Amino acid sequence: MTASPVTAELEARLLDTAVTAARAATTHACRNRHRRLEVAQGFAHDVKLSLDTECQQIAIEHIRASFPDHAILAEESADTATASTPPPGFEWIIDPIDGTVNFSHGLPFWCCSIAVRRAGRSVAGAVHAADFNELYTATQSGPALCNGAPLHVSDVADLGHAMVMTGLDQKVNPRGERFGVFHAIADAVQKTRIIGVAAFDLCRVAAGQAEGYFESGIYTWDIAAAGLIVERAGGRTETVAALGPHRWCFLATNGRVHDPLRKVIVDALGRG
Repeated sequence: MTASPVTAELEARLLDTAVTAARAATTHACRNRHRRLEVAQGFAHDVKLSLDTECQQIAIEHIRASFPDHAILAEESADTATASTPPPGFEWIIDPIDGTVNFSHGLPFWCCSIAVRRAGRSVAGAVHAADFNELYTATQSGPALCNGAPLHVSDVADLGHAMVMTGLDQKVNPRGERFGVFHAIADAVQKTRIIGVAAFDLCRVAAGQAEGYFESGIYTWDIAAAGLIVERAGGRTETVAALGPHRWCFLATNGRVHDPLRKVIVDALGRG
């Protein structure tokens, strides 16, 4: 049975809830900056703060208040070891603090990302970068906006003049492979940048400040909202490969440099 279309009224309610939940999460993080070194769990190249879990719970409470029957997939409680098929109904995707390491060091490059999808496709999403006072939003039938102003990807069509946001996957790929891909991209474009905040990087593409974003290993909660924002800003997104539960090799561009950038990447990865 085909699901009924999402009405404009429901779409607006979903987006309003995403915005409210994201703002509440970032407000809590900002008010508790003095606890940014309160580590719940440490890793070789990452960290989980007590604030990650707290901000996630605050976001969940706001979502549950409006949509108590919807499913929720949240970074701090997701099972990344077990395969998961998106439910047929609505599912909220939460990254309470994207860029936790940056936040823990006092850098302003972090955000909260919240999306809602149905049957695996994002319907509405919000990315709140509190330290920049920037709220990025989009719905499946509406425009991409930053603080209410329309966004549009850049018109750059020459890969050699492109800025590409990227990262170095520390979790799956061998060192040689991840540096090989980075070098291939760097050789093909004008500049590469690693900021360490996937959702924020993608919003840069939507805003026309970069032409592409690529990660050889990224999670659903990093891209669910911002990927929609890129698409509604006129860009293009693509799952280059599925790497496991909730994890993807992912590319997003302004559309004009997509195919040549994709070729550089798949050649470097050795994938056709």
